[in-house]
Amino acid sequence: MRAQAVARADAPDAVGFLVPLSETEPSVGSDLDDADEEGQDYYQVPEEAMQYLPTEWRVALQARAEEGRRVLALADNELKQLSRLSLSYYHVVVLRHVRDRLAKYRFKADMEALLDLDMLTTAFLATYVRLYTGGGGSGFARNALPEPLRAAHDEIVDLRNKRYAHVDEHHSVNDEMEIVEEDGRFVVTLGTRLGVYIGGSNEWPKLVDALDEIFAERGAKIIARLQARTGREWTIAQGSPPDKLDEGDRGER
Repeated sequence: MRAQAVARADAPDAVGFLVPLSETEPSVGSDLDDADEEGQDYYQVPEEAMQYLPTEWRVALQARAEEGRRVLALADNELKQLSRLSLSYYHVVVLRHVRDRLAKYRFKADMEALLDLDMLTTAFLATYVRLYTGGGGSGFARNALPEPLRAAHDEIVDLRNKRYAHVDEHHSVNDEMEIVEEDGRFVVTLGTRLGVYIGGSNEWPKLVDALDEIFAERGAKIIARLQARTGREWTIAQGSPPDKLDEGDRGER
């Protein structure tokens, strides 16, 4: 019999199983570790339903469940690290997306184009600093970056802190207010001169590439520790994001 043990990260003690639809009865010499056929459909069998399975199946699945719990207990610390790392991966994906949007930006001397640039720049800087500061071990250290990129890193943090996330004095923002007297009254013309990067700084794509490498290496090290600690093979599933959300996935969270 072929089967897959399934555990949830938020409930590692709850182990369920995926049993092939074609397995209507145990077969002589069946092996739980047989390779799954491509495109095979499965029943999902929760652990509490195992008591209703044939004895041969139940014994084999219970043994798999106990082994799964043993491995997950050994791997607990590394799995928590991977869970935190998943949020870092998300932020890197966002940075790549904004970087690509900035690369396609074409300057126009109108307010709508300026606002679009400001929106993309804000998204890049806020996401970058959110990734940098992290939380629970999900961030990165400035010294982890290649030395030539650290000045660009410092500039991003400064821009975010003084201009894009908070209001403070910054050399890229200058007050251009004018006051003139006309017929005995004072007329105030408000204005601001802003310094901007058209399409982002040339160093920003290099920083994103560096972060890609930093977090990929961190994930690889965690996987290596998992394999050394448990004696089992581990891998991070690879896949493309869905083209669009199902209607049932839309709405408030």
